[in-house]
Amino acid sequence: MVDVGRKPSTHRIARVSGEIHLLPATLALVQQGTAKKGDVLGIARIAGIQAAKKTSDLIPLCHPLSLTRIAVDFTIVVSPPHIVCETTVETVGPTGVEMEALIATQTALATIYDMCKAVDRGMTITNVRLMDKHGGKSGSFVAGE
Repeated sequence: MVDVGRKPSTHRIARVSGEIHLLPATLALVQQGTAKKGDVLGIARIAGIQAAKKTSDLIPLCHPLSLTRIAVDFTIVVSPPHIVCETTVETVGPTGVEMEALIATQTALATIYDMCKAVDRGMTITNVRLMDKHGGKSGSFVAGE
């Protein structure tokens, strides 16, 4: 692991976005809350939050962090049918939260897949990427700038 013991604690924030593409009928099940396994987006949100908190258990050289905020939000897009997941993670500490946001987003999207795979095995998870991050010595990063 990288030694962050001498780095100053700063407010750090990372935002990651990703998508899951699915059939229109599958999207309707999600919207109507009639999927067999229950509230797809509610459960996916909890899965994403849990994943952010457990990132250091999953990624070998990640530091365990005390997170101050985890937000997992979904936007439903009807045409073409897909769901956008945007995760924001924050902390005050000596290292960033990009990995926590990435793992949270991917886990939330994988949970949607798991909950809907009985009706749509062709779902595709795409475009998972860091949108922006702020704080620390390296400063800010904004995708596309």
